Amino acid sequence: MKPAPIFDAVTAILVHQGELYLARRQRKLAAFPGYQAFPGGKVDRGDSSEPLPQPQFAGHEARLIRALSRELDEELGFDLIANAGQVEAIRMMGIALTPPAAPVRFNTHFFRVDLRTRPDFKLCEPELESGAWGTARHWMSVYEQGELLLAPPTQAAVRALAANPASADAGFFDFNEAGVLRPLEALCGVRQFFVRSNTLPPAMHTNCFLIGDDGARRVLVDPSPNSREELERLYLAATAIGFDEVFLTHHHPDHRQYADEIARRAGVPLGMSAWTLQHIRSAQARYGEGPAYGEGLDIRTYADGDSVTRWLGHEVRALAVPGHDEGQLALMPDSRAWCIVGDLIQGIGTVVIAPPEGDMRKYFSTLEHVIALDPRVIYPSHGLAMGGVHYLEQALRHRQMREEQIRSLFGAGRSIDEMLAEVYREVDPRLLPLAKINIESHLTKLRQDGAIA
Repeated sequence: MKPAPIFDAVTAILVHQGELYLARRQRKLAAFPGYQAFPGGKVDRGDSSEPLPQPQFAGHEARLIRALSRELDEELGFDLIANAGQVEAIRMMGIALTPPAAPVRFNTHFFRVDLRTRPDFKLCEPELESGAWGTARHWMSVYEQGELLLAPPTQAAVRALAANPASADAGFFDFNEAGVLRPLEALCGVRQFFVRSNTLPPAMHTNCFLIGDDGARRVLVDPSPNSREELERLYLAATAIGFDEVFLTHHHPDHRQYADEIARRAGVPLGMSAWTLQHIRSAQARYGEGPAYGEGLDIRTYADGDSVTRWLGHEVRALAVPGHDEGQLALMPDSRAWCIVGDLIQGIGTVVIAPPEGDMRKYFSTLEHVIALDPRVIYPSHGLAMGGVHYLEQALRHRQMREEQIRSLFGAGRSIDEMLAEVYREVDPRLLPLAKINIESHLTKLRQDGAIA
């Protein structure tokens, strides 16, 4: 698997009279959808390195300043270079590199830009939904109420400025420190570990979450390291915070590898749906494996609506989300601030609906149900958090489009292999057997619906 490409990027921490400007990114964007962010973007090849004449930008790479000015002009209608007279000071606050789990990585240069006057911004609607000024302490207060989705470097910069408004140091930790697994907390109180797992390409990691208020049950969700080395990294990071239960969203190995061992080692219960427990143990019995999964552990089984823990004072409940897997449970607080949806959607790759535990008809129904609940943030099992349900809606439309293609090809007398060649022309050849399973699942749904004979 090729490593994700790395691109240089820039972002502007615009400061005026002690207030910072944060903009909410559109929920349809591929990168950081729905996040509150400082304006900025990728450095282009056309961003020249020729020295800039304005003294305000002396000591900074010209290509970075040009990229910053271009991005601010595109997103806010504010040309930084043309308005150099408004710049009281510009300082580099740090550089942050996106973690390896992301499909595309950015080496982002954070510039603090102190302005003499407050510009009248004109938002670029294809990229930004809204924007506002506020003190760093205000933004941290909103984040701590669970109402802001912040990429970790943005959060670190805001936190540093809340502690010291005059700071020129964002206080970034090394997100890529060798041998260290750090949780990211884009939403306050939802810690996310990118754990290397034995999952399907192009994904290489399965998200493991740690949720639960102080004084409530702390739950480690879907720990699934792919090796004993990764197990030790995860165990060290999770026990440093502390957890009282291990919880599985569903039975697939890339969501539960070593999970029972982690629970046993920590002396905590192991939670899942009753269907998941029965399915794992039935599979063991078929293959003559033993002892029974979770034997000797306190096994807790959950059903739709059961309380699992609390988040910022709200009950977090299990939510039945069958389709990809019959026993799959999502987790969502009563406030619907977020939802950990398991493999209902993939931030990286595509969802496979493989019978007998997968059911395309239930998958459609579950997508519609979660979309109707409208959680503010979606956490998939692979990839980053997403603001809003746009990508659930997109997944549903994509499946509907695939179904219509398959119905049409079936009506034309095409075989499944012919459909595979037509519908999945550009798919990685390694994934074609899984794509074929999805075609068969669509055909089953079409028969159930009476759309084909």
